[in-house]
Amino acid sequence: MKAMLATVRAIGCNFPDILIVQGKYQKKPPLPFSPGVEVAGVVRATGPTARRFAPGDRVFALMGWGGYAEAVAVPERRVYRLPAAFGFDEGAAFGLVYQTSWCALVHRAGLRAGEWLLVHGAAGGVGLAAVQIGHALGARVIATAGTAEKLDVARQAGADVLVNYRTDDWVARVKEVTGGGADVIYDPVGGDVFDGSSKCIAFEGRLLVIGFAGGRIPEIAANRILLKNISVVGVHWGLYQERGSPLVDRWMADLLALVERGAVRPVVWKTFPLAQAAQALAAIAARESYGKVVLHP
Repeated sequence: MKAMLATVRAIGCNFPDILIVQGKYQKKPPLPFSPGVEVAGVVRATGPTARRFAPGDRVFALMGWGGYAEAVAVPERRVYRLPAAFGFDEGAAFGLVYQTSWCALVHRAGLRAGEWLLVHGAAGGVGLAAVQIGHALGARVIATAGTAEKLDVARQAGADVLVNYRTDDWVARVKEVTGGGADVIYDPVGGDVFDGSSKCIAFEGRLLVIGFAGGRIPEIAANRILLKNISVVGVHWGLYQERGSPLVDRWMADLLALVERGAVRPVVWKTFPLAQAAQALAAIAARESYGKVVLHP
């Protein structure tokens, strides 16, 4: 069997973890279950046909759920060698958000160097990954966030223009800065943010639907799509993994190449003991955190 058992040293927390425990996520595991889709740790044992790793190897892995644990059994195809530059915290904070953002920006939107990229929730897990990747690809990045501290985090990640959505008319600001709208808009928020994004998108712009952290699933009038030849593009990265798409490994190789160049690196806001997982998720839900929150078993 091509599987491996790993001792978990760090667990990445993500917004979907909140939804899945509330029964509001599109994936509903049978009870009882633990959340958690990404871990980093040390290989303890491998199945008889597993060949890529050996006991003692430092790895990170992506899972459907079950990562909030002291040890996990994972199919070998979902396990990757931890970069030498990463500790376990960075490894646990890397897989999901960087895969999602690469899939969105490169595969779904075809982001090109010199284009304007607007990233909402730019200091959050997926948002900060999108800022780093967009900057690495040569895009001009506009970051929105709700505090000066979070905007500074986005600036350090490579954002060129910073917009506080609580105090600024961000739709007008994007139009002013770009001179015609953003070419690609990365939206993990939905609701009013999606509505505003449809008003400041460029001709032939691509509006990426990443998620609905704001709570409301938005709608758009078809004539607005037609009038500016825009594309509203869904991004469900997990479906590529579930279907065993070879693209996932290709994207990971591209991302790890960026890591080697020093172009991207996860930002960990805070770590919590696994026993305080509820507090960790509450911090994410309350928008207290930036980057990633990590648990230690």
